[in-house]
Amino acid sequence: MTLLGIDVGGSGIKGALVNSETGEMISERHRIPTPIPRTPEAMTDVIAQIVTHFDYKGKVGCGFPTIIKNGVCKATGNLDKSWLGVNVEKLLEKKTGLDFTVINDADAAGYATMNYGTGKGKKGFVVMITIGTGLGSGAFLDGRLIPNFELGQIPYKGYSKIEKWAAGSAKDREGLSYKKWGKRFNTFLEYVELIVSPDLIILGGGASKDFDEFKSKIKIDTKVIPAALQNHAGIIGAAVATLH
Repeated sequence: MTLLGIDVGGSGIKGALVNSETGEMISERHRIPTPIPRTPEAMTDVIAQIVTHFDYKGKVGCGFPTIIKNGVCKATGNLDKSWLGVNVEKLLEKKTGLDFTVINDADAAGYATMNYGTGKGKKGFVVMITIGTGLGSGAFLDGRLIPNFELGQIPYKGYSKIEKWAAGSAKDREGLSYKKWGKRFNTFLEYVELIVSPDLIILGGGASKDFDEFKSKIKIDTKVIPAALQNHAGIIGAAVATLH
């Protein structure tokens, strides 16, 4: 079955067609920059453009960069405050006329990684961290998703949430080298290890492809590995979420 997966990020909204049996992308990825401000009207327009680009008429899976419960946005994260309380699924269905399944973006990336990537067959408590505009996290116990596990929201020093200091966007904004940023990211991982004691941490998102650049700064005891699907995991996981 061919499904459309859309990964909504703070800097870009990306979509592709996915084979639900193999978990492979079967089209080129189509990316449109995330509009500023990140309002419901502006972002749904972009998502509709991606649907139109693929001339797609089936079910759509969408990974969204904040807490989603039963299709409803429960926190705004890096989005415009007007998203709070919005039923994202119904809004997108009204905009496109298609059936949408919307889940947290890190949950989507984790779902792909646990079913088709480096997490496949891994037992115990596995945490997937997606590195991008924020720090998303997806948690899996013996392969089963624990939804909306937002570890990037932990307050840190003068920051309302640690992702403002340690996400990939902080590296870009402050012009940090991977080694300097890697120290910050390791601090975040130290909190993850202390609070939830995972058996394995898998890194996804844009920075995961450059893991060799900063892995020397990762000092925690928990095993940390990059996701083989890297930046495509969000699209693949979102697409397959329509089946569950």
